[in-house]
Amino acid sequence: MLTTATLPSPIGPITLVLRGDTIVICEFADRAARVAKQLETFFPDEETQDGAAPGPIVQAFEAYFSGDRDALDSLDTDPLGTDYERKVWQALRGVPAGNTTSYGAMAKELGSSPRAIGRANGRNPVCLIHPCHRVIGADGSLTGYAGGLDRKEWLLRHEGAMLAL
Repeated sequence: MLTTATLPSPIGPITLVLRGDTIVICEFADRAARVAKQLETFFPDEETQDGAAPGPIVQAFEAYFSGDRDALDSLDTDPLGTDYERKVWQALRGVPAGNTTSYGAMAKELGSSPRAIGRANGRNPVCLIHPCHRVIGADGSLTGYAGGLDRKEWLLRHEGAMLAL
């Protein structure tokens, strides 16, 4: 049984899908079609119920949006995707808050191509915790973000990565 919960945030409500204390999907609530597609693709035989996120998860998100930019680092996740996508998403957790990397740098690190990294990032079902917003273009441009470029910019400013914007 999966539980769906909604958390408030300064940049719009966040939908979480959880299996117990493990987050399997974290998306902005206005991206409901993405959540529905992920549930249909990866959890076709599982029932979902509306509920509340466990207290420690709620507290971690509250702390993050209150300025503790590392508060989400310890949350348990289990995003489903291909082995390659999971490798990329795990690598995202290694990009510290307040820093960015480029698609090319990630590609070099993972022995891949920037386009493949971009595709995997675009399919990341656990935004914020697997911080795909920290991946930018080689020229420093804010390229691609499923949550919208305005949110990407907000998140990077919030984390102190883009003070000169």
